[in-house]
Amino acid sequence: MAKQRGHNQEQVDAFAQACRDAGLRLTHQRLEIYRELAAATDHPSAEVLHQRLRRRIPTLSLDTVYRTLATFARHGLINRVETVESQSRFEAKGMRHHHLICSKCREIIDFQWPAIDETALPEEIAPWGRIDSRNVVVYGICNKCLE
Repeated sequence: MAKQRGHNQEQVDAFAQACRDAGLRLTHQRLEIYRELAAATDHPSAEVLHQRLRRRIPTLSLDTVYRTLATFARHGLINRVETVESQSRFEAKGMRHHHLICSKCREIIDFQWPAIDETALPEEIAPWGRIDSRNVVVYGICNKCLE
């Protein structure tokens, strides 16, 4: 557990520097929202983050959580995980990975796929413009839901 906390602090320190570099004020609320997201393993929605944070910050509004997450995503400080559900899910930036989503329980699992990351994109999309990232989302039904 201490190792995870140490890694988490390094992640928070890097986030604080990234905020400074982006010209964003690092408020107590922003820092706590990021810490909660960095500690999460379940790709929480804004609503779930808000519920978790209200225990520590009773005055935190859901609107503040939404606006903060949007700001973080706009500046590339966190990832918005695109799903077929209408509710966005979020994660702190980390190692390059993709997502496996259960269509039934909505659990999101990270996985790495170096072959897809290293494969050249089709030439016919080159005239479109600049590609900044690629992300694979795979949908299915997890074993827990199949039982």
